[in-house]
Amino acid sequence: MSEEKIGLVPAGEEGRYANRLSHPVLGPLVAVVATLTTVVHIYFNSIGLISELRFAAIHFGLFGLLCALLYPARKQSKTTNLGVVFDITLGAMTLFCGIYFLFNDTAYWDRGGEMSSFDWYVAITAIVLALEMLRRAMGWMIPLLIIIALSYAAYWGKHIDGVFRFPGISFDELLARAYFVDLGLFGDIAQISMTYVFMFVLFGSFLVKSGSAEFIINLARAVARKAIGGSGIVAVLGSALMGSISGSAVANVVTTGVITIPLMKRSGFSPRFAAGVEAAASTGGQLLPPIMGAGAFVMASYTQISYLTIAAMALLPALLYFASVLFFVRMGAIKHNLDEYEDAEAPVLSKVLKEGWFTLMPIGVLVVFLVIGYTATYAAAGAILATIVLSWFSRKNRMGPKQILEAMIDGSRNAASTAILLVSIGLFVGILGTTGFGAVFSLMIIDWSGGSLIVMLVLITLVSLVLGMGLPVTAGYIVLATISAPSLADLITSNNFAELLMNGQVPDGARAILQMINPEFSKMLEAGISSEQASQIIANLPIEIRAVLRPMVLSPELIASSLLSAHMIIFWISQDSNVTPPVCLPAFAAAAIAGSPPMRTGLTAFGLCKGLYIVPLLFAFTPILGGNWLEMMEVFVFALIGMHALCAAMTGVVERAVALWMRIPLGALGIFLLWSFEVEYKVVPALIYLVFVFADWNAREKSAAGIKE
Repeated sequence: MSEEKIGLVPAGEEGRYANRLSHPVLGPLVAVVATLTTVVHIYFNSIGLISELRFAAIHFGLFGLLCALLYPARKQSKTTNLGVVFDITLGAMTLFCGIYFLFNDTAYWDRGGEMSSFDWYVAITAIVLALEMLRRAMGWMIPLLIIIALSYAAYWGKHIDGVFRFPGISFDELLARAYFVDLGLFGDIAQISMTYVFMFVLFGSFLVKSGSAEFIINLARAVARKAIGGSGIVAVLGSALMGSISGSAVANVVTTGVITIPLMKRSGFSPRFAAGVEAAASTGGQLLPPIMGAGAFVMASYTQISYLTIAAMALLPALLYFASVLFFVRMGAIKHNLDEYEDAEAPVLSKVLKEGWFTLMPIGVLVVFLVIGYTATYAAAGAILATIVLSWFSRKNRMGPKQILEAMIDGSRNAASTAILLVSIGLFVGILGTTGFGAVFSLMIIDWSGGSLIVMLVLITLVSLVLGMGLPVTAGYIVLATISAPSLADLITSNNFAELLMNGQVPDGARAILQMINPEFSKMLEAGISSEQASQIIANLPIEIRAVLRPMVLSPELIASSLLSAHMIIFWISQDSNVTPPVCLPAFAAAAIAGSPPMRTGLTAFGLCKGLYIVPLLFAFTPILGGNWLEMMEVFVFALIGMHALCAAMTGVVERAVALWMRIPLGALGIFLLWSFEVEYKVVPALIYLVFVFADWNAREKSAAGIKE
């Protein structure tokens, strides 16, 4: 694997990085700033005594400077001397805006929240520079969205009619909230970025430097060397394991794709399908624990559920997603008669494990630290130290001072675009909270859905598809979670509430409130409440009353599970921005490696990512996130069989091609096994399907043996 690929440099930015890193001034300056950024973050995340707002300001300043050095003002612009001076100046101004906060936040509060003239200019400059760095790193869409939100709060919100009318706030107050108060640049989202996100990205960089990326690819090739569609399986397995390191779909593509895409093309897959498989597999990187990308840390902050719990609950669904992609790969290989390819150059499994097993040991160290109670930040720091120590078991990848320094530089460089995104998106989230736009939109979704959970899921999915065409995954999740997670969680808990009403399990306090609202409630309860009646009773309750009744009727564990389910649904469907044109960076990166049309590759990857929409239904209608481990495993096993049946229905292949009419019963069986019916109703259909799959496999093997003879 080439050295430039090991660094997790996002594809699409690689050429821009190459030009800048080879520049005689920018190259060394990037290295110095990146090293300083890493040192500062390690210090403040471990032993530094500083307020969170001040740390966030430093975080913004340093990464703003780094973005100015890494990303040119225009993608295709040449690096001229004037351009270098301009970029360094902008970067220095961003750093100044961060440092200025350190020495002036106390004075601002001492004045009773009054901004001085210079405060005013610095705040405007900070906002403009944040949006400019975001534009350079992510394009125009998110900055435009933030500008619209800011102007809505300060100006045009008061000129519209209807539920979204907002009386407005003064420009001074808008600037103060954006700069001095934790409702803007330095708020909760930025604080997540400077702690958990940065430390985990840094950990991923150290793992890659220790040789884990090479081990993962070799391991996947050794496992799948003789399997049908083996080269595609290598892509899926490799991206799954790389997802445990990078938490980034684009990083997965550029590290595994340079090996797996040429391998798939040699085995007979078309370039477009090969790139689509890699993009679809890499999309799962942010779904697989223990490192799930920035969105998972934002989820932990939003839900107040520990990151360890979220990671544990995410494991089985992530395996279902990767299984769905594997099914598509194998069925596609059978459909196109690509079942005789063997990777002759694949290493032997025993040799791979013997030479590199220890490269993944730091992930185990990370999990142990999380389990025994360390914060995610400290756990990542401990895992980084473990990576350095364990690298000395390797002959090729021992981490000395040079490798450690390179990993530190890579860590800051890889975190730059995510850091500036999370800092800047804090402006948008702050406006949603200030104006109440998010709460109003959430109530509208409840109204539009008519109390139907499936309708609400369809609505949220449609919104996600629209957002995914212009926003990257993390931004899409933050925006969608802010405006729709409360309504989705409310409806999920309402369904649980309805089941208790049907079973007559209503505590006395809740019964008294319901009796006051509906004098006939006691009689209905005694006679037995039907499913329709229960849904109607809850739908007629004002949302404030439901909020009061919820903790009286439901256990804290069930409420937390419903909240986690809502956010996990949104987190999953937000991943579609990786594969929905016109903005699907992983698919475009894979297309560049494969030499296939970018847009068509995006559509192919989208077709392979059906699991992004199927698995969230399990979050809403089954206990796969909130049940005990036995219930979760029951859901997982039957869902795995059902997923295979659905993939067979969509591809027209089980172990051989099936007749067109067979797709309908296969699809119906898949839906039945995925749905939340009682387990005893699923056993027989599942066994019948498994027998059918085995018989089809046996027939294909006999046919293949006959041909060979």
